[in-house]
Amino acid sequence: MLERISSKFSDVARRMSGQHKISEKNVRDAVEEIKLALLEADVNVRVVRRFVNSTIEEASGEVVLKSVAPGQQFVKIVHDRMVALLGDERSDLELRGPDTLSVILLLGLQGSGKTTSAAKLAARLKKEGRRPLLVAADLVRPAAIDQLVLLGEKVEVEVFHEKEASDPVKLAKAALAYAKRSAVFDTVIVDTSGRMELDDELMREIERIKKSVDPVETLLVADSMTGQNAVEIAKAFDERVGLTGIVLTKFDSDARGGAALSLKSVTGKPIKFIGVGEKPEDFEPFHPDRIASRILGMGDVLSLVEKAQETIDEAEALELQKKLQSATFTLEDYLDQFARLRKMGSLEKLAEMIPGLAGQLQGEEINEKEIRREEAIILSMTIRERQNHRIIGPSRRKRVAKGSGTSVFEVNRLLKRFEKMRGMLKKASKNKQYQNKMLSQMQGH
Repeated sequence: MLERISSKFSDVARRMSGQHKISEKNVRDAVEEIKLALLEADVNVRVVRRFVNSTIEEASGEVVLKSVAPGQQFVKIVHDRMVALLGDERSDLELRGPDTLSVILLLGLQGSGKTTSAAKLAARLKKEGRRPLLVAADLVRPAAIDQLVLLGEKVEVEVFHEKEASDPVKLAKAALAYAKRSAVFDTVIVDTSGRMELDDELMREIERIKKSVDPVETLLVADSMTGQNAVEIAKAFDERVGLTGIVLTKFDSDARGGAALSLKSVTGKPIKFIGVGEKPEDFEPFHPDRIASRILGMGDVLSLVEKAQETIDEAEALELQKKLQSATFTLEDYLDQFARLRKMGSLEKLAEMIPGLAGQLQGEEINEKEIRREEAIILSMTIRERQNHRIIGPSRRKRVAKGSGTSVFEVNRLLKRFEKMRGMLKKASKNKQYQNKMLSQMQGH
C-alpha cells in the first residue's frame, strides 16, 4: 500500500525521530525530501505546496526546535499534516434507519472496479446487519449483469436484474419498487454503466438515474493507479452529478498514490472506502489517521486488532498468550498461526500494521512465497521436532531440507528466525512498557 512513498516517508521519520537536537536547516532538508516524494507520487502540485508550507511553518517554531524531543515533535507534525491531507476524520455512509430504504448510487469510468466494489460494499453492509439488494443497471458493458449476479451469489446478496432491459432508468425504478414491495431490504446498491472516457451521454444517463432513485449516497469508484487522472474525473463527476464520497480501488498496488493524497484537498469529497485486494472482504473503511501512520511506518494497531477480533477465538488467543509468556510456543503453533493470519488477509499488509516490525526483522522480506517455503519445511519435520526444535541437529536438518525440497541453509534460516521471533513475542506479551512503546511509535509521540 503506497510502498514507494511510504518507504521515503519512513526513512525521514526514522532519521528525524532519533534526533535530540534539530535546526531549521534539518527541518527544511527533511521537508524537501518529503516534497520530492509527494511530487514523485503524482500528488497535485498545489496540494504539495500547501503541505510543505504549513509543515515548515509549524516545525520551525521554538516550541519544536527547543523541545525535549524535537525529532519526535517534527514527525508528529508531519503525521498530523498528512492526516489533514487525507481528510482528517473517517467519513461514514449516511444511511437511513433500518425501516427506511437507503439507496447508494455507484458511478465511474469503465474498468474502475464499480461492479466488484458494489458486491464488496454489499458484503460489508450485510456483515454490519444491513439487508442490501444489488441492482445490475450497467446495460452497456457486455457480461456486466452476469458478473454482478456471480458476485452476488458469492457474497449471498440478491441481485435485481432484467436480461432484456434497455433503459437503466426504468430498471433502477423497477428495482426500487421491488425493494419497497418485498419489505426485505433496507439498502439498495445501484451499479451503473461506465464509459472508456467522460462524455455527455454518460453524464445525462447518470443524472436521470439519480433523479429517479434519490440516493442518500452518490459514490464515485476511481482507480488509484490512474493518479491525478482520478482527481480530474472526480471533479468532473462532482460538478455534473454531485458526489457524496469516493471509493478508491486497487489501493494495494504499488501505485504512485497521488490520487489518495490529492482527492480530498482538490475535490472536497471524502474517500469513504478503499479496495485492497480481490476478495470480497478486501474492502476497508478509509481512516485518514491510520493510513497516515502506515505511510510514516508507524503501523496501524487499531486495524490489526479489528481484523484479529473477526478471525481469532478469545479462548484460543488466551491459550496462545500463555504459550508466549512461558516460552512454550512451538513450531507446531507457528504453523497454526499461518492459517489464522491468512484469514486476516495478506501477510505483507498485516506487516504494515505492526509498529516497528520491519525494523525488528532487519529488512527480511515477508511474502507468501517465503511463508509457503517455511510451511513445507515445518511439515517435513516429525511431531517431536515441531514440539522441540532444539533437537533438530545437522543430520535432521539435512533430512528436513531434502523432504521439503529446500536447502539446509533455508532450514537453518527458518530456525534462527523462529528463535528470534519467539523471543520478541515473549518480550511483547510480558512487558507492558514494550507494548506502550509500540503504541507510542504508532501515535508519533
